[in-house]
Amino acid sequence: MRAARPSREGTVCRDGVEIFYEVHGDGETTVLMLPTWSIIHSRCWKMQVPYLARHHRVVTFDPRGNGRSGRPAGAEAYGERKFAVDALAVLDATGTERVVLVGFSMGAQRGLLLAGEHPERVAGAVFIGSAVALGPAVAREAWVGDFTRRRDSYEGWDKYNRHYWTSDYADFLEFFFAELYNEAHSTKQREDAVGWGLETDPDTLVATQLGSRVEADELRSLAARVRCPVLVIHGVDDAIRPYESGVAFADLLGAALVLLHGSGHAPHARDPVKVNLLIKQFADRVG
Repeated sequence: MRAARPSREGTVCRDGVEIFYEVHGDGETTVLMLPTWSIIHSRCWKMQVPYLARHHRVVTFDPRGNGRSGRPAGAEAYGERKFAVDALAVLDATGTERVVLVGFSMGAQRGLLLAGEHPERVAGAVFIGSAVALGPAVAREAWVGDFTRRRDSYEGWDKYNRHYWTSDYADFLEFFFAELYNEAHSTKQREDAVGWGLETDPDTLVATQLGSRVEADELRSLAARVRCPVLVIHGVDDAIRPYESGVAFADLLGAALVLLHGSGHAPHARDPVKVNLLIKQFADRVG
């Protein structure tokens, strides 16, 4: 059961890839909820959409690689600019001129590309648990460079490996989402996310991992071009991307910063009332 049904849904085809979108509500300000890593899809915003759509128009879309969007083959189909241009295509298809962006984790890279390269479309941006190349690394980072190397055994973050994904994908999902939702009493959030992860396949996820990222130099260049107001929200107990990374990102952007004590990587799922109010107040102010 869904708490809110879309007022409109559809697909837009870009370079042969179908991108599925939904529109909720009809407020004057549009809030675009960007997709994150294609390990999950737009239902990750299920705690935000019903509330925000009571006050604003809300647009979501499934990332290429999961949900009801297409699953193109090959790493070249999953570069960060592909996702950013998908967002522009969705905006055009829904008749949306200007938005307040909300990006979670890898959605921060896509949001930064939009705000830096298409400032006329972005009135403001909210970034949650930003996965950007700033600040200290975490255990996962040590293995990304060896992502394609076979190992004798796979324990802990060793599971962040293409060979393990293709041999025991479900176990990787269980491990990863236990790290992502590391707060107590997160069973429902983990179960939801594992289910969404099973809607794609390990080969597609490998392709997303090998796709191009926004590296530190480009990140700084894009940040220098951002002129809209920005809010950065980060959990102090984030085990995927340390909160110091969020602090550095906010400093780079001259953004307002909210640190949530007791929160992990996805505070919008574990503390939705607080995060929803922060997003609404920001959208009210800049929209």
